[in-house]
Amino acid sequence: MTTIMGTATGDSIPTRPSLLNRLKSGDDPQSWREFYATYGRLIRAFALKAGLTEDEAEEVVQETAISVAKNLPGFAYDPKVCAFKTWLLNLTVWRIKNQFRRRHRQPAGQVTSGKNPRPDGSEETGRTSTIERVPDPAAPEFGAEWDAAYERSLLETAVERVRDQVEPMQFQIFDLYVLKQQSALDVARTLGINVARVYLAKYRLSALLKKEIRRMESNLA
Repeated sequence: MTTIMGTATGDSIPTRPSLLNRLKSGDDPQSWREFYATYGRLIRAFALKAGLTEDEAEEVVQETAISVAKNLPGFAYDPKVCAFKTWLLNLTVWRIKNQFRRRHRQPAGQVTSGKNPRPDGSEETGRTSTIERVPDPAAPEFGAEWDAAYERSLLETAVERVRDQVEPMQFQIFDLYVLKQQSALDVARTLGINVARVYLAKYRLSALLKKEIRRMESNLA
């Protein structure tokens, strides 16, 4: 089984203010773009899974970012007390529940289509109480689920950034061999290259990917 993180790298991470510190400084559009790129999809996915509509989920993303901006100056990073991802989880769940409260306060006729899609594809009436279905962030199983999704979000963001750093052919090799897990021989035949080039692309891009993930994690220190 080919693994993405199977290659180590000794490259150091450039010393720079962390993302949290840059966000605390106030008006920093680039840092907020980085925040949205890294965590926006994570927040949106959980909002949709909880049973919100696309528009409601997008509002959760926006409102969670606003909440982060308001509360970040008072947030002291200490993973032994409260990791950033746990703090972000709490903010996200509160905003999801707020959306359900708003939905229930609306007259029945104002609820979009009268129904709201559920994560399993079925529908339920807009007046049905769904807020109780939103998991408590303190629940161990939900914490584990959030942690896994959090790591996936970091990985997906890192892959996108690495893709922009390398030649298209290099990333195509990596995508087929590592991400889509085709055999090295099949990738070589498909792209008309030798197998050694497949292994080399995997080695180089895995190192870049691991470095990028380490950089993003260091941004929370």
